Amino acid sequence: MAPYDFDTFLARREEAAEAYVTGDGKPVDRIVPHEGEASFHAPTGDSVVGAAEVARRHAEDAKAFVPSGTSAFEVLQRASDEELAFWAGYQLAEAQIGDMPAPQSMRIRVTEIFRKINGDWKMIQRHADMTKPKGS
Repeated sequence: MAPYDFDTFLARREEAAEAYVTGDGKPVDRIVPHEGEASFHAPTGDSVVGAAEVARRHAEDAKAFVPSGTSAFEVLQRASDEELAFWAGYQLAEAQIGDMPAPQSMRIRVTEIFRKINGDWKMIQRHADMTKPKGS
C-alpha cells in the first residue's frame, strides 16, 4: 500500500468509522497494527492493551452494529510529523447496537494516535468516551 499524507489518511479513517457503525470492521482492521504495541480505551469504560488484542476487540465490537449506522468526525485539532500523528474531537454517530430497539444519536469524545509502520499510518491508540447530555 502506498504511503498517505495524514490528511488523506484521516479521510480514509473517517470512512472506516462509517463502515464500522454499519457492522463492517474490515476497514478499521486494515488501519490497526496486529503485532506490537497498541491500546484502546473503549466507550464502555474498559481498556485493551496489545496490538493483537486491540485488533480482535475492534473486529468483535463491529459485529454488534446493525447495518444502518452513520458516522462523521468533528476534528478539533490534529497534527502530524513523519512518524506520529493524532486527531482529537468528536465522532458523531447514529447507530444501533445489539438489541437496541432503534438507532441512537451518539456524540463520542475521541483522541486517536497513529504511528507510521512500514510506510502506512496505523492507529496505535484510541480513547473514546460518551459525552454527557447537553445541560448536565
